[in-house]
Amino acid sequence: MKMRWVGVGVALVLMLVAAAPVLAHQPFFEEGDLTAAFPWQIKDPSISTAIYATLSDRDDVDYFVFEGRRGQRILLEITIPQIAGQELFAPEMVLLGPGLGDAALPGRVAVPAGMGAELIPALTGPASTFNEPFSRTSYWERQSRRITLPADGRYVVAVWHGQGETGRYVFVIGDRERPGGDPAFGSKLRDYWTPVPQPPAAKAAERSAPQSSACGGY
Repeated sequence: MKMRWVGVGVALVLMLVAAAPVLAHQPFFEEGDLTAAFPWQIKDPSISTAIYATLSDRDDVDYFVFEGRRGQRILLEITIPQIAGQELFAPEMVLLGPGLGDAALPGRVAVPAGMGAELIPALTGPASTFNEPFSRTSYWERQSRRITLPADGRYVVAVWHGQGETGRYVFVIGDRERPGGDPAFGSKLRDYWTPVPQPPAAKAAERSAPQSSACGGY
């Protein structure tokens, strides 16, 4: 009888480990480009949701939208997967919505009429590390801000890179834990956890760059 209970306990532990990614937060993956016309629709900004996304070219700007209430405190974060070459990758993030400020933004960020802007700048240079225990992956922390919404209405979060660098990032919104997310999270994470290919323009620039005769490289 004792051995039977041990076996049941082991089975329960394995079930919890398998389900862990969706217990920590609700993880999803960017399946198509998140443009101003086709942003990611966030159903409830208070529920902890992590969207694994990519800035795939120098002009890429990703958009996320949600409905908010006046006085609601919303957590907004960006973490960077610890993928080789992304040690200093630091995208910009701005919250757009009614009653916010007038932060200066680049022309490629689409600001809907009547919306203000609150910039959430990235921490540049070396960043703190966050170890995600459920997926056993690690991230650099770049931005984290709790914002009290000033009015009822529609809000937009835009993410881009100021110097046009490409890379992978995770946009996190909300901190109320609820089960959910992409059931294929584990298999998709393996494909996601790779460096972003350089755009053709960057590759062409590398090929045309002068080489040093002293070291035989760049």
